[in-house]
Amino acid sequence: MDAKFYQDDRGVSITVTHALTIAITTVLIAMLLMAGGTLLENEKENSAQTSLETVGERLSDEISNVDRAAVGTNDEVTATADHPRTVAGSSYMVELLTAGDCQDAPLLEGSTDCLRLTATDADSVVYVPVKVDATVNDGDPILGGTIEIQYRPTGEISIHGGTS
Repeated sequence: MDAKFYQDDRGVSITVTHALTIAITTVLIAMLLMAGGTLLENEKENSAQTSLETVGERLSDEISNVDRAAVGTNDEVTATADHPRTVAGSSYMVELLTAGDCQDAPLLEGSTDCLRLTATDADSVVYVPVKVDATVNDGDPILGGTIEIQYRPTGEISIHGGTS
C-alpha cells in the first residue's frame, strides 16, 4: 500500500497550481501599480507644463499692458496680477529675463525678452516671450501667486512680490 501513495501526485499538483496562480497574480498587480505610478507622474508633469504656459502667457500680456500704459509718461506705473499659487500641486517660480538670457530657451531666437516659469516639485520649465519697449530689469526669481509689475520712469520694467 505504500507504493500506491508514492505514485499518486494529484495532491501536489493542486498545491503547485495554487502557488503559481498566487505568484503570477502578485507579479501582475505589482506591474500594474508601477505602470500606474509612472502614468500619474507623467500626467502631473504634463499638467504642470500646460498650467505654467497658461500663467506665463497671461503674465506676459499683463507686462505688455503695463509697458503700453507707460508709453509717453514719466510716471511710475504699477499693476498687480493675481495668478494661482500652485500648478499641479506644486509651487512655482517666475523670473523675468533679458533677451540674452533667453538664448537657450526652446523656440526663442534670443532677441526677445522672456519669462521663465519653473515648477518646484514637478520637472517642468517653461519659457514665454515678453514683448516690451522698456528695458527689462531682471531680478531674483519670485514665487507665483500675486505678482506686482512695475514700470519706472527710468524706462525699466520689473516684477516683484509673489505669494507662497
